[in-house]
Amino acid sequence: MKNLKLNTGIIVAILILSIAISCKDSKKESKNHKKHQTEMKGEAHSMMKHNNTDGHHKKSIKKEVRTIEVNNQKNITTALIIEAYIEIKNGLASDNKENAAKGGTALVEAFSVFDMAKLSTETHKEYMEIMESAKEHAEHIVKSDIKHQREHFLALSTDIIDLVNLLGTEKTLYKDYCPMANNNKGGYWLSEIKDIKNPYYGARMLKCGSVKKQIN
Repeated sequence: MKNLKLNTGIIVAILILSIAISCKDSKKESKNHKKHQTEMKGEAHSMMKHNNTDGHHKKSIKKEVRTIEVNNQKNITTALIIEAYIEIKNGLASDNKENAAKGGTALVEAFSVFDMAKLSTETHKEYMEIMESAKEHAEHIVKSDIKHQREHFLALSTDIIDLVNLLGTEKTLYKDYCPMANNNKGGYWLSEIKDIKNPYYGARMLKCGSVKKQIN
């Protein structure tokens, strides 16, 4: 009888110990699973944040594609806009981000005082599209480092070339091209002088490029 009670006690003790170990392992596994889920969520959130940041930046430097009939009139009203653009170009060509930023500020101001009263309905619509895009890029140039200034200048140059095509200018300008700009996709810019001074590379490749067209 004593042996029976002893054996029964041993069996009960083994069962209790087995249940305790099983519960402990189950809790540990559940804890590890929750930790893994938390880590996965953190990684997913980090990736989403990174992708959203990249998407926003890509959107900010998007180049517009427009079809505009060239206007050969010697229009003096675009002078302030072009002068401010040239200031940005010269600042970048000389690797001077402060001067480029000053040009960006001047460009925003030039657009704000431009007289749109004499523009036709269609021309006004096209001008507004160009102006809004150009001002956005100019504002980025004011506050960015020189690498990002050059990225925005690429898109800004498209806007200013379109503006000159739309409204004309009294100035003699040169449409220049660098095949290595924009990751070897090529990039245009306008210059007030015939000599090449590359705003996309500055001193690294100041003479890289060629004149593609003379305006006036």
